[in-house]
Amino acid sequence: MAISSVLITGGTGSFGKTMLKGLLEAGVERVHILSRDEEKQDALRNQLSDPRVKFYIGDIRDRTSVDRAMAGVDAVFHAAALKQVPSCEFFPLEAVRTNIIGSENVVRAAIDLKVKSLVCLSTDKAVMPINAMGLSKAMMEKIAQAAAREIGRSAATTISCVRYGNVMYSRGSVIPLFIRQIKQGLPITVTEPKMTRFLMPLRDSVALVRFAFENARQGDLFIKKAAASTIADLVQALIELFGVPDHPVKVIGWRHAEKLYETLASAQELASAQDMGDYLRLQLDERDLNYAAFVSEGEESTVTFDDYHSHNAEQLDIEGVKALLLSLPEVRSELEGWGKAAAA
Repeated sequence: MAISSVLITGGTGSFGKTMLKGLLEAGVERVHILSRDEEKQDALRNQLSDPRVKFYIGDIRDRTSVDRAMAGVDAVFHAAALKQVPSCEFFPLEAVRTNIIGSENVVRAAIDLKVKSLVCLSTDKAVMPINAMGLSKAMMEKIAQAAAREIGRSAATTISCVRYGNVMYSRGSVIPLFIRQIKQGLPITVTEPKMTRFLMPLRDSVALVRFAFENARQGDLFIKKAAASTIADLVQALIELFGVPDHPVKVIGWRHAEKLYETLASAQELASAQDMGDYLRLQLDERDLNYAAFVSEGEESTVTFDDYHSHNAEQLDIEGVKALLLSLPEVRSELEGWGKAAAA
């Protein structure tokens, strides 16, 4: 699908800025950025000085803001969200307003304005959710899928979702926190050392969204196969990279609504999934409310898959985590600065 103009909601965040850079390098004619943060918009505007980028101050909670920013674009990458688990736990209605109602605004605007492709960004916390953030993102997925089911395959707009785990060195990642604690000589604060998490570089999340844009059929949800590690191994990898073998680690206990492991896809979803190499396509359930036809005439089947979660995914050892960390330009920059400080 040819693409000449794009809207990125939440476009001043980690994902948005990386996606924006790639789009401009690919020669996209026009990119709209919709976000609430005027300071970040001003900084990004001054940094880029690119007339192809148009900034819109607004909030996805407000349909008028969404319509204004979306007018005339071919594709929408919907990244705006409340993402911090503790914040959403204490202010769950704010998560509802942004992640659910705001996403409904984005979906309906895309349909009404006949955008060619809408890709909604979700999270592993949306699978069997136990916290407000995960619940609200799960509802975002359901809203997108319900709309896709409603408009059908012949519609002008293709709606899809992507789902991924922790993005390394993004705003919500623990990695910058751990590095800051190492540099300041503070104990590294760990909730539960045996906790596992998927580890995905930001470049892989952007590649996943691009893959969805290029391959989506109506209502598809894509995930990228990813490796995982324990928090203990992540901490040890950082300690070894920064050369501080005696750095203290403090176990502070679980935060509100944390899981021991995260799940990227349930067994039920995997039963009808399509393996596409590095990616899995989770296909839309296109049944309607006439369940009797499916129950009386359908074939009985038993789900024999396991859930795909960070406990049974490929587990990186400490050396594997170090190699992945060293692939991140932010970590290499931190190490370079640390080396210069040590030499001084």
